[in-house]
Amino acid sequence: MGAGQEQLEDIMRQPAEILFRHELEALRKEDTGKIPAGWQMSPQSVLKFIVGGKAGKTEITPKYIGNQRLIEMAVATLVTDRALLLIGEPGTAKSWLSENLAAAIYGNSGLVVQGTAGTSEEHVRYSWNYAMLLAQGPTPEALVQSPIMRAMEAGGIARFEEISRCASEVQDALISILSEKTISVPELGKEMNARKGFSIIATANTRDRGVNEMSTALKRRFNIIVLPAPADLETEIEIVKKRVSEIASSYDLQAAAPADEALLKVVTIFRELRSGMTLDKKEKVKSPAGVISTAEAISLLTNSMALAASFGSGELTDEDLAAGLQGAIVKDDDKDRLVWKEYLDNVMKKRGAEWRGLYQACKEINK
Repeated sequence: MGAGQEQLEDIMRQPAEILFRHELEALRKEDTGKIPAGWQMSPQSVLKFIVGGKAGKTEITPKYIGNQRLIEMAVATLVTDRALLLIGEPGTAKSWLSENLAAAIYGNSGLVVQGTAGTSEEHVRYSWNYAMLLAQGPTPEALVQSPIMRAMEAGGIARFEEISRCASEVQDALISILSEKTISVPELGKEMNARKGFSIIATANTRDRGVNEMSTALKRRFNIIVLPAPADLETEIEIVKKRVSEIASSYDLQAAAPADEALLKVVTIFRELRSGMTLDKKEKVKSPAGVISTAEAISLLTNSMALAASFGSGELTDEDLAAGLQGAIVKDDDKDRLVWKEYLDNVMKKRGAEWRGLYQACKEINK
């Protein structure tokens, strides 16, 4: 293994194009479909990369488990000159899907604008190297391109994460880019024109509605796809199991994978607290103030595995799960602690012997 390859393997969080490069190579090798301008592979191969299948003898792992038609619509959108907006609750794999789409289509998922309250119009368009600007005036060398401008120049995919977290004027800087496919640089007397293949994949959290509501004019520039929470218990268990396995492998956690019983218990707890109702619909429960998403369940289980590997036998115990549940659910201290205590006493305690160990471990840590 060469030095460059070793450096790639040493990255703490590998981007999708590195993590799944063998799958992407296999798909490109066997691809016989029509490849759009600027793309690495055909839309059919992009779909297979996301939903799973086989490319020759290579198994293509599913990156998104859910309604395949939604993925078909997303890929078809990016074939046209329309941008794509993925909307959903926290933990519905919006960012994960946008990253993998960019990796499959363009081979680079790293052209990202992260939306926050501090994101400025410069992050969307361009800025300047001010030392060079003062020394030489406005020159092409002093221009600092945004990830979106770089994607336009290369004919690639840019990602805009949590777009609704940005101020309205920052969001609206996208309108002319998406309409005209250009960025004007008046200081240089030039325009950057997008090459074929350019598009933007944006994500928005439904919990952020009302923070900085997107304008109607901006929404019209996107094809909008709403990603739902996992439809049923079995689907969510499958998603959690798959992602926990991938993350544990990436971090080389020296712990046994969670047993099916542990997965069932964690996902059941999360679904009930999220929905405000037990799975059998017989009893209402209070929901905590924080996000109780699939992503949180994945994080809880990987953290519990790290706990078991570092300070236990390597086998996931009820005590490890209880510690993870406490951290995931009790975030708004007093209110969440009360909600969790009521759930333990009114729901979990009544579930019999197979839940008793977890119940007692949770009660002990929630004193």
